[in-house]
Amino acid sequence: MPKKGKKMYPKLAFFLSILSLHILTTSASDPDPVQDFCIPNTELGSTRTSRFNLETCKNPKEVSPEEFVFSGIKSPGNFSNTGLSAISVNPTVFPGLNTLGMSFVRADLKVGGINAPHFHPRATEIAYVVQGKVYSGFVDSTNKVFAKIIEQGEVMVFPRGLVHFQMNVGKSSATIFGSFNSQNPGTHRIPNVIFGSGINDELLEKAFGLTLEQISVMRRKIIFPQEQGNV
Repeated sequence: MPKKGKKMYPKLAFFLSILSLHILTTSASDPDPVQDFCIPNTELGSTRTSRFNLETCKNPKEVSPEEFVFSGIKSPGNFSNTGLSAISVNPTVFPGLNTLGMSFVRADLKVGGINAPHFHPRATEIAYVVQGKVYSGFVDSTNKVFAKIIEQGEVMVFPRGLVHFQMNVGKSSATIFGSFNSQNPGTHRIPNVIFGSGINDELLEKAFGLTLEQISVMRRKIIFPQEQGNV
């Protein structure tokens, strides 16, 4: 009669193989491209090649250099009530990024303006200060804050999934260029998530020690259209 350990070994090996595959897939960022580029085919008359990332790609022979150039971040966008302007650049507005596993953003902060605490569930971010002086930082999973003032020419990295924030502490406007290792990093803004998502008032009252009136005030301060953009 075979020993129990030997009998179970194939099952253990199979389990470890599945576990390893799971770790690899969950720790990766966007899938690696299997071609040079994939400009989404939005014209029914174009010659179709193959589908990747749920997009039909244009025939490379029909692609022009202009499709790899984006001019939409030459100037700031509209500012929110927190003094932030954020222009997100992803494959939706810049098709040349499609399947390349990256996206970016231009963010401008008025004097005293803030980029409220938020996080990106699918991307690590590198923030480069184009001009100005910005108090910038993130909080790790032990609630330790890593923050300092960064100035023109300096960069800071925000690890994937960690809450981070920025505030213009200079005497003039600040401009930041952020780059993500995902074409769809996602953004969860903490004030919006807490007070603008429909979480039960009683739960918020118990969690934060706020009155229902204070919760209502916080809800009224959340203005979603003016807070769009990944930063």
